Amino acid sequence: MHVVAVLALDGVVPFDLAVPGQVFGSAVTPGGAPLYETRVCCGPSGAATAAMFGAMRVESRWGLDELRAADTIVVPGHDPFLPDPPPEVLDALRAASARGARIASICVGAFVLAAAGLLDGRRATTHWIHAAALARRHPAVEVDPAVLFLDDGPLLTSAGVAAGIDLCLHLVRRDHGSATAARTARYIVMPPQRDGGQAQFIRHEDPRDVGAALQPTLAWLEANLHRPLTLGDIAGQAATSVRTLTRRFHDQAGTTPLRWLSRARVHRAQHLLETTGLPVERVAAEAGFGSPVTLRAHFARTVGVSPQAYRAAFRARPDSAPHTPPDSAPDPL
Repeated sequence: MHVVAVLALDGVVPFDLAVPGQVFGSAVTPGGAPLYETRVCCGPSGAATAAMFGAMRVESRWGLDELRAADTIVVPGHDPFLPDPPPEVLDALRAASARGARIASICVGAFVLAAAGLLDGRRATTHWIHAAALARRHPAVEVDPAVLFLDDGPLLTSAGVAAGIDLCLHLVRRDHGSATAARTARYIVMPPQRDGGQAQFIRHEDPRDVGAALQPTLAWLEANLHRPLTLGDIAGQAATSVRTLTRRFHDQAGTTPLRWLSRARVHRAQHLLETTGLPVERVAAEAGFGSPVTLRAHFARTVGVSPQAYRAAFRARPDSAPHTPPDSAPDPL
């Protein structure tokens, strides 16, 4: 069983703390067998208070020894987050990283990873409000405030609050494929993957031009991925100009129409590679890439491997069985 240790420091943010248990606890096989065991690990005192809930106290039978032995470690945000955590905590994180554990942070949990020196020379993100502070305090870290999360192999960081859900679903997808991640996302009532980045939240949008206007266009694109669509085709369906269409996508999806379309086609290709035996030529056609050469180029750029390698890793994980969470899974939010 893959063990996920969630580090509860004093002042832990309750939502950040709950996210890993909710997502990983809801990730099961089609038959309902759990794929992860989630453990909340406290620091040297064995307990932690919760930020924003002064009377709430977190206690756990797991401590830093379990943190050192976990397969994946998630560090939620805590407040105050600028002071460095206890040396024992930083030592435990360094030891876990040295033995090859995967370590991820949610929101200002990135400050803990940076304090341990784990992010030096790497790209990282955090809540956009605190990105400048992270860059000032840790100049060896390349801080990117515009993304929802960053995957740098064994070290992953995410932006504020709900981006922690995106990150945990990404880890499920990385471990078990997009079909399992999609089942998990449906159970917790979340999109399997949100495109765009924090830029869509930093902007103060005109209230007369908000997300509902784009949703019918996105649904139409999903239903027509197999067609050779142009910007003009998309703008025509949306009954707007190309310029207005591009602005809406930038403001509401944090990306361009064609980049969104390319990512959606890659998602379709992933699903077909996992759940069917279609040849790559047919997958390319069904996903709208036209040719295997174009599919391979977009797939490798987005996923990091070839379609054949992806199929070899994630095939035979059927997506048709009903999702029955294990008895130990937490109630959905």
